[in-house]
Amino acid sequence: MATVHVEILIHQSVDVVWDAARDVGALHTRLVPGFVADTRMEPGAAPPVRVVTFASGFVARETIVAVDEAQRRVVWSIDGEGVDHHNGALQLIEEAPGRTRAVWTADVLPDALAGAYAPLMQRGLEVMKATQEA
Repeated sequence: MATVHVEILIHQSVDVVWDAARDVGALHTRLVPGFVADTRMEPGAAPPVRVVTFASGFVARETIVAVDEAQRRVVWSIDGEGVDHHNGALQLIEEAPGRTRAVWTADVLPDALAGAYAPLMQRGLEVMKATQEA
């Protein structure tokens, strides 16, 4: 199984960034606008499921596995054609007051997906940084 790991330093309070990240249905308005065009929560789904439309037009159905307040960590999985396994996690770590390290990890099968995911994940973090620092 391939693992993709990307991270970025955001010049913003961890509490502010976490408030946006934990709002799993608002990726397109609060966390990564422009990178994600729309996020829709499936009504009544347990566990929660969001349908994410990326700016590229790609649509992913993501099951929210955990929103861990203590660790400031959101975990999700993607079910889709061509994806045998996906587990994604975004964790926010306070580096110093007003500084947040965002760490995004994805474990994927088949391994070939890692090459496509890595630049997209890096771009997502760049958009998150720009949005949260604005």
